[in-house]
Amino acid sequence: MTANLSNVEASALAAVDEAAVARNLLELLAVPSVTGSAAESELQHVLARHLERLDLDVDLWPMNLQELRAHPGFPGGEAPRTEAWGLVGGTRQHGDGPSLILQSHVDVVPPGDLAQWEGDPFRPRVSGDVVHARGACDAKAGVVAVLAALAAVRKAGARLRGRVSAHFVVSEEDGGLGAFGTLERGHTGDACVITEPTGGELITANAGALTFRIEVAGWAAHGSTRYVGVSAIDAYLPIHRALARLEARRNNGADPLLSEYPIPYPLSVGTVRAGDWASSVPDLLVADGRLGVRLGEDPAQARTELETCVAEACARDPWLCSRPATVTWPGGQFASGRLPAGHPLAAMLGAAHADATGGPRPPERGAPYGSDLRLYSGAGIPTLQYGPGDIRLAHGPQEQVRVSEVVAVTRALVLATLRTVGAG
Repeated sequence: MTANLSNVEASALAAVDEAAVARNLLELLAVPSVTGSAAESELQHVLARHLERLDLDVDLWPMNLQELRAHPGFPGGEAPRTEAWGLVGGTRQHGDGPSLILQSHVDVVPPGDLAQWEGDPFRPRVSGDVVHARGACDAKAGVVAVLAALAAVRKAGARLRGRVSAHFVVSEEDGGLGAFGTLERGHTGDACVITEPTGGELITANAGALTFRIEVAGWAAHGSTRYVGVSAIDAYLPIHRALARLEARRNNGADPLLSEYPIPYPLSVGTVRAGDWASSVPDLLVADGRLGVRLGEDPAQARTELETCVAEACARDPWLCSRPATVTWPGGQFASGRLPAGHPLAAMLGAAHADATGGPRPPERGAPYGSDLRLYSGAGIPTLQYGPGDIRLAHGPQEQVRVSEVVAVTRALVLATLRTVGAG
């Protein structure tokens, strides 16, 4: 490493405990913290004990779900849940320096078809430097990097002029209830780094994603006389074709931060359910999907475009013109978000990465998926994503992360923390 480091920076980097990184990662991955499950709450309590051992000021609280759901800014949700716990741990401030948030989510998506996994997805499998498990990169590696960075700063005895806080949140995968509730509780800062899996690159903008539902009516009949009925499946097809045309129109002239993606703002139908008996003509089809939101676009405008597209398709169809499909918006509602252009957080973290790894500064990119970034930036907190792991492996049966990459990100977070809040 050739970077000119201060004494406290060098001491903090030397204090990064690689063995603890690996140990903590295996511990967290063994907790099956699927969104909305009891294990999600269990993991928040496990992490609270980690933060207490670091001598941080810890706030662990049960969120008021009824109150948050009634809030006009509630970001939506898809997983059923009866509780949600917030968790924040912060250092004590010794001056008038700024505050930095290091944020990550503890919830994971379900493992899916277990036959596609090599072993139990919640029993971490280690192969050399690589750890395989559900949540390995999305985003428990990021949680571990935050813990390890705070531990190293504390072990180095750095006297922080500002304050650094860890925000560990639930429900990121299905809308962002955890981040929303944390911000509503008053936990804010001057800047935020979210340790989503970015492969060590800087994600300075997220497109949004809105969950939609389309219901199409048919006319039931016996399958042997299907000609006297109208299949809701057949009735849906012109709407599906219209949605494909809408996706093409909405992806014309994408923002340069997203230019590398073939489809920066995907419109995808994820589930289609129709009929209740094999020998009956189905009289109802329900299609659920997600609509990509352009950077800077008002989600209300995106909803209007899809609703208009469906209405126009119905108006052109002999059956649907008198029985138009209905569009509703259940589930997660992710607006877009971005770091303000030219904000120093990106340059500072890029330099910290280069100094910590001895490599070049990472590039800045946008991401075509929604995240908690839009909630923090929407609250006026400049925010970007930087963390270990490959997003292409998230949510799949090959999910994995390299321990060495977690360590590299930890080292960069150590420098970024010291340089943001100030230390002596």
